[in-house]
Amino acid sequence: MKAVHSLAAVAALTLASEPAIAQFVRGNEAHKALPNGSRSVETPPLTAAASRRTACQADAGCHAGSWHMVETAGGLQECTEAYARPGTCRASSYGSVKRSRLWVVKSGGKWLQCQYPDLGSKCVDMFARPPANLPFDAVQ
Repeated sequence: MKAVHSLAAVAALTLASEPAIAQFVRGNEAHKALPNGSRSVETPPLTAAASRRTACQADAGCHAGSWHMVETAGGLQECTEAYARPGTCRASSYGSVKRSRLWVVKSGGKWLQCQYPDLGSKCVDMFARPPANLPFDAVQ
């Protein structure tokens, strides 16, 4: 009986030490699997106002807000902005580092920022007028 408990403890420790598996939002219309096995990934369109601003680079230390979790052609990334411009994203640390996050998804043809990787969580339309577009971030 002790051997069984020992094996269970070793298995639990092994699973706990595995690297975090990337989280995706089920129902995200921006990510499409194509019949040939490849995938198509769409990111939110850059607004005119955002294009005039200088982007905060992911490694520059200038970002003080929530990280935007965006599915890109390179996989799930955490970005300083929802548009995922070059240099504004880095590899996802979801599951290994707790930080304030927003999940950028497309649902019903609209771009949303969701509190959790779940369309049932608090989601707001990215392009709505304030205050309707103010997101609900969460440390995760």
